[in-house]
Amino acid sequence: MSRTVTLSAMPTAATQYPKAVGAMLPVFGKPSRVAPDASVPETVLRVENLRVDRDRLLDYCHTTGTQCGAPLPLTYLFVLQFPLAMELMVAGGFPFAAVGSVHAENRIERLRQIGVDEPLTIETHAENLREHRKGLLIDVISKFFVGRELVAVQTGTFLKQQRTSLSDTPRGPAPKDTTPPPPDRVVAVDLSLIRKYAAASGDRNPIHMADLSAKLFGFPKAIAHGMWSAAAAIANVEAQLPDAVVYQVRFGKPILLPAKVNLYTAKSDDGYTVSILNRRKGYPHLTGTLTPSA
Repeated sequence: MSRTVTLSAMPTAATQYPKAVGAMLPVFGKPSRVAPDASVPETVLRVENLRVDRDRLLDYCHTTGTQCGAPLPLTYLFVLQFPLAMELMVAGGFPFAAVGSVHAENRIERLRQIGVDEPLTIETHAENLREHRKGLLIDVISKFFVGRELVAVQTGTFLKQQRTSLSDTPRGPAPKDTTPPPPDRVVAVDLSLIRKYAAASGDRNPIHMADLSAKLFGFPKAIAHGMWSAAAAIANVEAQLPDAVVYQVRFGKPILLPAKVNLYTAKSDDGYTVSILNRRKGYPHLTGTLTPSA
C-alpha cells in the first residue's frame, strides 16, 4: 500500500546531491547491479500550494527560447516536479543511483492551460521497473493539481545501464550516418548556456556542468540536458498547441558541447512531429510528437 508523505517545502539540491554522490560509493552506496524484480518504494511525495518563482521562470525561458507569459510553458512542468523526482531517486529504497542514470524518454500530458499564478499541488511516485536491452527502466510520475482538479501528468523514464536477459535479443541494423536535409532552424548551444539552464531548472547533474566531471561518467565532454532540447524543440510552435496536449519525446545520442544542431518541425494530421539531428551525420538527438490529449 502506498504511503503519502507531504513535505513542508520543496527539497533542495544542497541536500540531494550529497545523497546522490553517496549512493555511488562502493560498499556504502547502492548496488552496481539491480535485479529486475527489485522492490520499488511505494512512497508518494507531495507538496501543496507551490507558487511559481517568476524570476526563475524568466531565466528558464531565456535559456530555452520558450515564451514567458500568462500560461506556464509546457516543459516547465518537468522543472517544477524535478526536486520531488530527485528526492525519490536519492532515497535509500530507490533501486538504483540517480547520478549516472539516463533520462531515456519523457511524456507530458497537459489537460488544460495552467496559469503562472495558479497554486499547484504535486504528487510524485515511481513505478514499473522493467528490463530493457540496455538495462532497467523505471518511470517517475508526477501529477499536478489545482485544488482537486488534475491538470497535468509528467512521466520521466530513466535507464540504469547493465546487462539483462534482453541484452542479447536481436536488434535491427544500426542506422547509417547520412547527411541530414536542410533544417527548419539551426540551434547553437554551449556550456555557458547549459550552466544557465542548470541554474534555472535545478538540474545540476555533473555530466552537464563541466568536461572533467562528464568524463567521470563516460562522456567525452559535457552534454546538454535532454529536457533543454525538449523545450528548445517546441519553442516555435508552443503558441499553436491546443490547451490539452501530450508531448512525448525520446532522447537519442547526447549533444556534446559546444554544438550546433538541426531542428525540424512538421505539421501532422493530429499535431506536430519534432526532431533534433546531428548536423554532420544525421543521427537523432531527440524525436518527439505533440498530439491532442484524449
